[in-house]
Amino acid sequence: MAYWLLKSEPFKYSWDRMLADGRTHWDGVRNHQASNNLKAMQVGDRAFFYHSNEGLAVVGVVEIARTYYPDPSDPAGRFGMVDVQPVKPVVTPVTLKQMKADPELQGMALVRQSRLSVCPVTDAEWARVCSLAGIEA
Repeated sequence: MAYWLLKSEPFKYSWDRMLADGRTHWDGVRNHQASNNLKAMQVGDRAFFYHSNEGLAVVGVVEIARTYYPDPSDPAGRFGMVDVQPVKPVVTPVTLKQMKADPELQGMALVRQSRLSVCPVTDAEWARVCSLAGIEA
């Protein structure tokens, strides 16, 4: 299993809406590096659901429910999407500020490339953020 981080602006698509929907497609990614990360995802992989712009924190965990497929909102057909479903909320949101201050997370893609909307997360980073969030890794 691989681990990821998916960013969403809460006013566009929030964790609460994810819970209410039960499953959604992760579309609209137009960065090639982020798109390549989507392509690498497998069913069963886990991802942190991260509120960007407002909150700046990991607020939940989702699971990849469908691998990469074409995104119909891309008229050029160059980009795709995956489907995700909620697994659980975090007990304590983990802020970007906390992650930047944590020596164990200095190499995390979110810390190094804060604008990237879909980031890989190492096993060690996953375990550390889960610990900070009060959930089992």
